[in-house]
Amino acid sequence: MLMQLDVGLPVETARLRLRHLAPDDLAAMCAIESRPEVARWLYWEPRSEDEVREALERRIVRARDHAETGVTVGAEILATGELIGHISLTVEPHRQGEIGFIFNPDHQGRGYATEAAAGVLAIAFGAYGLHRVCGRLEARNGASARVLEKLGMRREAHLRENEWVKGEWQSELVYALLAREWRAQ
Repeated sequence: MLMQLDVGLPVETARLRLRHLAPDDLAAMCAIESRPEVARWLYWEPRSEDEVREALERRIVRARDHAETGVTVGAEILATGELIGHISLTVEPHRQGEIGFIFNPDHQGRGYATEAAAGVLAIAFGAYGLHRVCGRLEARNGASARVLEKLGMRREAHLRENEWVKGEWQSELVYALLAREWRAQ
């Protein structure tokens, strides 16, 4: 028998609803993950509809059957119900976690990623009881670095040319936040 972990979804923020992903999200996810400017700082190239469908199915199954390992939530605009991005939380040993987010470029620059990621951090430090959450990103991805900084995360590392990705050496920044720092904000 599987133990179900209730992470408290859906969660509403000022402008967004954070919720479990569903098969009906395929078109919105394709509109995000098929774009070159989205895939630029990720390990994969722009995804085909079949690749997005497979990734979406994996995210749905993980949330349903293996929530103890983390969850990926969709972020939709409260006023319209439009899915504009998704945020992942991966639970690791020693009460650690990693957060990541991907948003539709048509909705970037409005604070949605910061608002949604803050909601997921609340889940990380609340429902999951994590001690520390980090965020890793390609060092040239300034927009994502600014989101992590707005969340109160501190830059802990700059790993220079540590990964060979898409035909080039890429560098990685690591940001982190402790539960007590989150609560003090």
